[in-house]
Amino acid sequence: MFDETAWTREGQETQRQETDPESRTIGEIDLTEIRRRPVSKFVLAFLVGVIFFLLPVPWQGQITVPFDIVVSWFTGTFPTIAGAYALALIVAGGALTTLAELSKRGVLSVSDDRAQRLALSYWETSRPFWAFRVAGAVLAPFLFLSVGPEWMVAPETGGLVWGDLILSVAVIIPLGAVFINLFVELGGLEFVGTLARPIMRPLFGLPGRAALDSVASWVGSYSVGLYVTRNVFDRGEYSKRDVYVISTCFATVSIGFVGVVAATVDLLELFPIIFGAYLVCIAVAGVILVRVPPLSNVPEAYIAEPNPETPFRGSPGEYARFGLSEAVEKAEEGETIVGASVRGFIDGLKLAVLILGTILSIGLAAVVIAEYTPTFDIIAQPLVPVVELLGLPDAEVVAPAMIIGITEMFIPALLVAEASAMARFFIAVLSISQLIFFSAVGPMMMDMFGDIPIRFRDLVVLFVMRTIILVPVIAAMTHLVNALGLL
Repeated sequence: MFDETAWTREGQETQRQETDPESRTIGEIDLTEIRRRPVSKFVLAFLVGVIFFLLPVPWQGQITVPFDIVVSWFTGTFPTIAGAYALALIVAGGALTTLAELSKRGVLSVSDDRAQRLALSYWETSRPFWAFRVAGAVLAPFLFLSVGPEWMVAPETGGLVWGDLILSVAVIIPLGAVFINLFVELGGLEFVGTLARPIMRPLFGLPGRAALDSVASWVGSYSVGLYVTRNVFDRGEYSKRDVYVISTCFATVSIGFVGVVAATVDLLELFPIIFGAYLVCIAVAGVILVRVPPLSNVPEAYIAEPNPETPFRGSPGEYARFGLSEAVEKAEEGETIVGASVRGFIDGLKLAVLILGTILSIGLAAVVIAEYTPTFDIIAQPLVPVVELLGLPDAEVVAPAMIIGITEMFIPALLVAEASAMARFFIAVLSISQLIFFSAVGPMMMDMFGDIPIRFRDLVVLFVMRTIILVPVIAAMTHLVNALGLL
């Protein structure tokens, strides 16, 4: 559950963990007794989440997961209802933020009882994000009704942001939060985190529990992964550095979106190869970026009572038993399955209200610049010789596609749809591996983690760094796949 005070900018204390917890062996601790009722709670919640997020099923000519099917079915079958719902959330976000900010500045007088019922501290933010949320509330009715200037409501600008991003995120966050909260509250986080400790800490300097954030993004959405991160951060189990690394290196696109990109570039038959290359890219970029600025400079500070993960040593079998022990203990303490589901939905709905206006206003500005100005063509001109040097065809098309993904992740695939197979494969893998884009995930990070803070300039720097790291790696992959006769 979100701690509503954790979002308050004023009066919030930052706590530091002066020393790392001392490493122990698994054999030194008393493991929780395996009892039927908590085990049943954990197993049921875990299986429901795994089936919903992980079970591969065929749907409309591609392989995806039930979560993606439910979201796509709802937004596709009931676009008007989904649009009205998203509009209501965005307008509520602008109104509640304005009320909170005016109250904080003494312009309006709000009683303590009403402020508590409306959770006004939760909606407080900085002036720029106040403006973004209000701008989103103003723009939303025009995009919902498709009324306004052509540059704003065209399919490739407002239509893309509203139909493909806003409607999806508005449904994804509350629905995904239901199942993710089952994982978090009933032992799934402890189980996955315990098993992942031997990998996450040595490679990425992260707690093992961070693996759940990554899995939530891969099988659900980056918005679901960020929900998990915010949830755990508020409980003192992530430091600011952990959150910064997870958000910028592991808030990845979903398996379903990888399939969409593969289909857009007409390479769906290579989906397993594209997805495998994407996972390698995420790992390579993460291993490097966590060890250099700006990520290496983020402090190991907490916004709640620090509860860092204790390092343990043990065999794979001991880790499995330890993971089950931790999960059962958490499940025994946690809510009922129904209670955890309801709590997750409420938290997810509040988060959607908070961030959708920001995504809309910044996202629309980003795609308008990409569509109606030569900005990215001009910036990309020095990259044409680089693409040629890497031995990739269609350099004039590939170069702008390499950087335009910072506006919206899907645009690069559209740019190279008619290019050669090597160019399409290269851009397909690069675009889904760059992660940071300002039509959605960038403003979402900045708004959700203003108490760290995650800043615009740092996200731009990280996008550039990821691109520099990944371009030669993906170029080598492209030549290998072509040499095998697959392109």
